[in-house]
Amino acid sequence: MPGNFERMLQLVEDVFYVKDDPTQLDVNEEVMERLARIHPATLSEFDDGNGPAAWVLLIPTTKPLMEAFVSGKIGEQELYAQTPEGGHYDALYLCSALVLEEYRRQGIAKRLALQALAEIRRDHPIAALCVWSFSQEGKLGAQALAKLTGLPLLERA
Repeated sequence: MPGNFERMLQLVEDVFYVKDDPTQLDVNEEVMERLARIHPATLSEFDDGNGPAAWVLLIPTTKPLMEAFVSGKIGEQELYAQTPEGGHYDALYLCSALVLEEYRRQGIAKRLALQALAEIRRDHPIAALCVWSFSQEGKLGAQALAKLTGLPLLERA
């Protein structure tokens, strides 16, 4: 039986089909290093002692880039690439939240996202959230996060 890490990688592929869509962000070591330079709280993980059981990825960015992304003028990969390192971020892209099936509906992704958002907001005046939902659960999670934080949520169609 595959371990948690392998199961999480398979979940990424099953949900997002990243390898088949070059407009999506394919997260690798290089991307993770740059995300950490954008802000250390971009990537969050819950480890149950057997490896990752949940991953959350949030990307601080600018309102103009967020608006271009939400309107479909740029893709997810472009949003990431055009977000400047060391910039002034006033928007946050709720990129992904993945949780192994046996850990779902326990609030893990919500806790990770809220904690990461709070850390990012200590350094940046985040005034809006955006999301590109791939599932009903993702859409509902983004809406719940927006409601809990009082931030407006823009959704890419």
